[in-house]
Amino acid sequence: MKYSIKKQFAGIFIGLMVGTMLLIWFINSTFLEDYYVQNRQKALMNAYNQIVAATETGDITSDEFDVQLQRICSKYNIDLLIINANSQTVKSSSAEVDMLTRELLDNIFHGAETEDEILKETDGYILQNTIDHRTETEYIEMWGTLDDSNYFLIRTAVESIRNSVQLSNTFLAYVGFITVILGAIVVYYVTKKVTEPIMKLTDISERMIHLDFDAKYEGKSRNELALLGENINKLSSNLEKTISELKTANNELMRDIEKKNEIDEMRKEFLSNVSHELKTPIALIQGYAEGLIDGISDDEESRNYYCEVIRDEADKMNLMVKKLLDLNQLEFGNDTTTFERFNIIDLIHNTLQSVDILLKQKEINVIWTESQPVYVWADEFQTEEILRNYLSNAINHCDFEKIIEIKVSNDRDIVRISVFNSGIPIPEDSIACVWDKFYKVDKARTREYGGSGVGLSIVKAIMNKIGQNYGVLNYQNGVEFWFELSAK
Repeated sequence: MKYSIKKQFAGIFIGLMVGTMLLIWFINSTFLEDYYVQNRQKALMNAYNQIVAATETGDITSDEFDVQLQRICSKYNIDLLIINANSQTVKSSSAEVDMLTRELLDNIFHGAETEDEILKETDGYILQNTIDHRTETEYIEMWGTLDDSNYFLIRTAVESIRNSVQLSNTFLAYVGFITVILGAIVVYYVTKKVTEPIMKLTDISERMIHLDFDAKYEGKSRNELALLGENINKLSSNLEKTISELKTANNELMRDIEKKNEIDEMRKEFLSNVSHELKTPIALIQGYAEGLIDGISDDEESRNYYCEVIRDEADKMNLMVKKLLDLNQLEFGNDTTTFERFNIIDLIHNTLQSVDILLKQKEINVIWTESQPVYVWADEFQTEEILRNYLSNAINHCDFEKIIEIKVSNDRDIVRISVFNSGIPIPEDSIACVWDKFYKVDKARTREYGGSGVGLSIVKAIMNKIGQNYGVLNYQNGVEFWFELSAK
């Protein structure tokens, strides 16, 4: 990633470390030598003060003073010389006594040279920067007279200071380089550890853009990033819930729109079919009624016949309207289906009893053997409606041997009820259409017995509502209508 936070963090920390090391190196190079020089000047002053104190107490020749003086000289790399008026050595910390003696005598008798830099001068001593022309070495030295008339010389080489500064800077450069490398490695892994949760959150947010809400932040820390992760998880859940609700609402809206369009089509079809189906009975009623009014026939038998036709057509219209209303209730979902467990054998027996008069009038032989109780789960009223429509259809189309056979078969969890009637099979091109409203295979025969073409449509609506199978089968000697119900 071009603008990765990990790279930015690493760059910032590495830059800070490099900058810090460069600043320390610059301060060392610029000020460390001066600091060392001032420190050595203080060391010279400390040695001088101790010599003065020892002179005042008369301890300058004691072993204790020797130890103390040697400690100071070793610590600060100081050369010290004390001589008396006869140029004899009283105290010395260096093996080069002769050279120090000559230097001290030159200062006593000739004073400071022109190129020497006087740092401080009092009645008892002179503190100066000087160069030894024989070795071309620069020194800081202090010389003067003690209270006991002895002379002293204390000096330290400035070159050693410069070497120390150079060595310090070189060591600092090595340490700084190694520190920067190690620091860069540590910073890289630390920033990687810090940015891993951020990358996870970035990945989760990217998946959320594409409506993928399965990814969740699972960090175990309790810092701000963990809190952000928890909030993103809540946001993801809320978005998923909201989108789900929106999709559900949109789906419901689409279904409502489709249902409205379907209802409009059904209404148009219903009005068209009703107007077509009612046209014939209304015309008959109107014709026979006008005949009665005009007195076409004066005998009572003819008038009774006219009235009988009018009443019969009115009954047919009433029955058709009733069935259309029932079908309308089913198709529009306004009818309530109540599932209950009942014995289908009892229902068939009662239904056959209710149509027994019609069966005897048409001399139809019913084949049905009562068996043990068979229980099903369904709406008992709607199941009776299906059975009545099948029986009515079988009675009106029964021919040849005049046989209606009813069978009940139980196959595991499904019970199939079938109604067979002998007669002419349904034409193959009409089998798929028998369930449509107002469809009539034989219009003349249907008109003869007063059929409306709605009964099988009611069966279709009921079976679709409860989600079970139904159908029709052709045989050489007749037709079988069947439907299935759940046994559990």
